[in-house]
Amino acid sequence: MPEARVAIDLDVPGPTISRHLYGHFAEHLGRCIYGGFYVGEDSPIPNEGGIRLDVVEALRALNIPNLRWPGGCFADEYHWKDGIGPKADRPSMVNTHWGNVEENNHFGTHEFMALCELLGAAPYVNGNVGSGTVREMSEWVEYLTRDGDSPMVRQRKANGRDEPWKIPFWGIGNEAWGCGGNLRAEAYADLARQYATFLKDHGDNKLYRIAAGASDDDLNWTEALLKSISCLGCGRDPKNIYQAISFHYYTVAGTWENKGSATEFSVDDYYRTLSKAQDIERVIRAHSALMDAYDPERKIGLVLDEWGTWWDVEPGTNPGFLYQQNAMRDALVASLHFDVFHRHAERLVMANIAQTVNVLQAMLLTDDEGGLVRTPTYHVFEMNKGHHDAQSLPVHVIEGATYDLDGKAMDLVSASASVKDGQALVSISNLDPAAALDVVLDLRGGSPSEAAGRLLTASKPQAYNTVADPDAVAPVPLKVEPEPRGLRVTLPPHSFATVSLVL
Repeated sequence: MPEARVAIDLDVPGPTISRHLYGHFAEHLGRCIYGGFYVGEDSPIPNEGGIRLDVVEALRALNIPNLRWPGGCFADEYHWKDGIGPKADRPSMVNTHWGNVEENNHFGTHEFMALCELLGAAPYVNGNVGSGTVREMSEWVEYLTRDGDSPMVRQRKANGRDEPWKIPFWGIGNEAWGCGGNLRAEAYADLARQYATFLKDHGDNKLYRIAAGASDDDLNWTEALLKSISCLGCGRDPKNIYQAISFHYYTVAGTWENKGSATEFSVDDYYRTLSKAQDIERVIRAHSALMDAYDPERKIGLVLDEWGTWWDVEPGTNPGFLYQQNAMRDALVASLHFDVFHRHAERLVMANIAQTVNVLQAMLLTDDEGGLVRTPTYHVFEMNKGHHDAQSLPVHVIEGATYDLDGKAMDLVSASASVKDGQALVSISNLDPAAALDVVLDLRGGSPSEAAGRLLTASKPQAYNTVADPDAVAPVPLKVEPEPRGLRVTLPPHSFATVSLVL
């Protein structure tokens, strides 16, 4: 059996891994909102104000830190005033981006805030730059966060909410290089400055304004945003206009026209998918290096507010609804991403998987009869909860297997670790689709008094959960054995594991 050695410096705590790296994304897209989060008050499925309670219960188990809404591309055609007041009086609209279906606006601002309160999650509101106005977004901030008396406050109170909400995160448009307006980088940078200026802090609610950033590794877009608030090598702090810059990165193993199936794929497809997932490290490094040049004190955060796998839709479903299954392969894409996120926690401050329910790499899949499935990706989020707000630890894969993919060595072992409150958590993935792996955890600078392991794997990488078989891919205990250099675990093929240590 192949062996790997992973060295972990338990006594060298590094940057804090923000819990917001485990954020989520809910767009008015397919069955994410309607039929996913929201079933309506008249539904036989248990709900509170129309919000589906089994979905809430499942997500609360993840300690979900934030939720981004209403998009995505939908955000730049959404006008928030259409989604407040009595539902019968709310005008409908057509969702031109996703299926060209009619949207009745029954899930709006108040419903989203009720959802966040049920989840215990911080709201991340994405405003409309593409088809909206500065005034529209400014008034949305006022409506949600201002106390006392003003036109927007009076309107909020008339709609049943006296106290303002706390809304820390605000997105200034979405994908302005594409569905958010097809703008040039410099044109959007000017708009971002303008919009951010009129997004006001009301009372003690301090806004964290996020400028809509690049697709993948488009450094020209990131540099245009940086130039608009800073200067290269000038030694000055960036202007405090917006506090973060986002980017998006999807794991698409095929082409955009033919992305491939979520559950029917070859070994070659498997390797290409995980190689594409690993490339997120290069992309984050590139954006971080550029930001370091303009912002050496790291005052500006980097936000990856859309990430995940993107496959062809399941056969027989609406192509505009982006409904896909979620296999063990997807779980490994998630585990790889989190290892990278942990390593870059000093610059990367937030990430949002796309999307939470019934769309793309979802946590949960639901049906209209009350069925709910926790996906393999859900279990990675749950197993990694101990990393939330913990300090990252240096991890080095000293000995590990590789695979030759198109003449390039691809690592088949991925790992990260963190420490908090006298406990450490180690995450490890064996990416080999066929061979088990013996892993020595070479623990340095500390000796744990207790150790416990959990394992996520399946009979094959294509395995997934259904209502009929909800635990085809689910965590089980993992045996952890003492070893002269620390601990030893055996990981089956295509598996993810965590080892919890009491220090």
